[in-house]
Amino acid sequence: MDVQLLLVMTGALIIAAFAHLRGLQAGIVTVTLAAAISFIPGLPRLELDPELILGVVIPPLLYSATLNFSFFAFVKNLRSILGLGVGLVVFTTVVVGFLTSWIAPEIGLAGAFVLAAVVSPPDSVTTVSHGREIGLPRRTISILTGESLVNDAAALTLFAVAVAAVTGDSEFIENPFLLFGWEALIGLILGVVIGRIVIAVRRRVGNPTIESGLNLLVPFLAYFAAEQLHASGIIAVVAAGFTVSISHFTVRPSTAPSTAYRTRLQEAALWPVVDLILEAFVFAYMGLQFRFVLEDLAESSTPTWSTIGLGLIVLLAVILCRFAWVYFSYGRAQLALLIYAKRVAASLDPSAARRQRRRGGPARPVEGRPGRTDRSRRPDSVQRLRMQQRLDSATGPNGRRGGRPGPGGRQGGRDRGHITVLTPAENLLVSWTGMRGIITLAAAGGIPLTIASGAPFPGRTIIQTVAFIVAVGTLLLQGSTLPLLAKTLRIDTTAEDAEVEEGRADARAVAAAAVAGREDNTSGEYFDLQRAALTQAVVDRKISPASAGDVRHELDALQAGVTPLLD
Repeated sequence: MDVQLLLVMTGALIIAAFAHLRGLQAGIVTVTLAAAISFIPGLPRLELDPELILGVVIPPLLYSATLNFSFFAFVKNLRSILGLGVGLVVFTTVVVGFLTSWIAPEIGLAGAFVLAAVVSPPDSVTTVSHGREIGLPRRTISILTGESLVNDAAALTLFAVAVAAVTGDSEFIENPFLLFGWEALIGLILGVVIGRIVIAVRRRVGNPTIESGLNLLVPFLAYFAAEQLHASGIIAVVAAGFTVSISHFTVRPSTAPSTAYRTRLQEAALWPVVDLILEAFVFAYMGLQFRFVLEDLAESSTPTWSTIGLGLIVLLAVILCRFAWVYFSYGRAQLALLIYAKRVAASLDPSAARRQRRRGGPARPVEGRPGRTDRSRRPDSVQRLRMQQRLDSATGPNGRRGGRPGPGGRQGGRDRGHITVLTPAENLLVSWTGMRGIITLAAAGGIPLTIASGAPFPGRTIIQTVAFIVAVGTLLLQGSTLPLLAKTLRIDTTAEDAEVEEGRADARAVAAAAVAGREDNTSGEYFDLQRAALTQAVVDRKISPASAGDVRHELDALQAGVTPLLD
């Protein structure tokens, strides 16, 4: 097994290197070639314990994605993220569960919901990590990344409840809503506590290698500690990642070691390597299961073609569920904003006001206030100015949806960060980015062999086969066409890119002002003053955290270039 794992990882990395040289998507190429390799005669089956996958592969991938994702962007898009990460998972589980029980009644309603919970969570972290390369807008990347950080927890909770209903076992908390609340709350608390402890230890070490080693342990500590308390290890990992990432925006004591910049640079190079190895292994593992899934299906009493047909129907169902949810959720917000904008625009149009007065006759006196007329139909200059400001804050001064947000997500003087309205092209991209992955396969592999009475778990082979079809099908169908779709839609990110560059320019100006007049541009204090100024500017909401992070990374690289390794 050890040699087989090593060979799989080595082969996956070689395939990834080949795909990179050819400009191809490494994940798609790896899955396809691994599926073909699985038919080599005599090739042993690589079968891992699902708990090993959930506890060793998933935590570092989620933790790395969290470290590279802005907590402030997560909060700004929280409503959209929870809608996709929790609401869509529940919606997909309900629809697919009832659909499966109707098509395949032999597995029962509870078994159908086990299958639905298995296939409900998209796993698009790998895809959106290369989002800018394939042309995804930054806001779309933020929403999809945030969704991937929370949907696994919701799906695994539903999976545990559904499996318990089939086997007859009792969960730690039988009420699914209370169970999810417990898992989320305790996981969140544990993640924050572990993150704070690691931050405190790292600040006293002063050695970049040891600090990076401690950071590598964080996802595993958070995951297994939460699982021991029947909490969500996924949420604990995400909470720990955010806790560590936002610690960069706190002012460190003057006596702290001046090696933090080296630690950040070292980890910036370390985590992409971890991601590459784990992602390559995940895709290879998925492909290598192909032949053995077909063999398991052929050896069972389940009709092969009917199971494959069920898998294709479920594949179509999960895709359509995502389209329906995305267009319903964002379509309502877009329609409401459009109606609001039209009403305000009509109020600002003098000709429309005159037509309204002609239709309604002279201005009516206001009841109880003699001599005053109803001005609601004739906005004066002050009223029109206020309405124009409200319209600009909702649609932007150029009439487009969404004005330019401020550093903290404030827009037009009002905090509209909780409202997200996507363009039709962005709606299509979010709807199409619903690839399933290793979570689906791990959950399917974790289905018990028997129920409490000792009888076989009903429909276990069907569930695992359908889960494999959905995972590989969405990856090959949606994952392979997503770059082409993004290119075809030609979403103009010029304004978005200009806004990012403007934010970076503001952050550079803040950093430069902090050291104006100083000539010791190679000392540690010179760079520390600039970082402290950036942190304070973020606290004062003068610049965005993302811009501050980009400029801080530039300062880290500059300091590493002018500072000896041993100072």
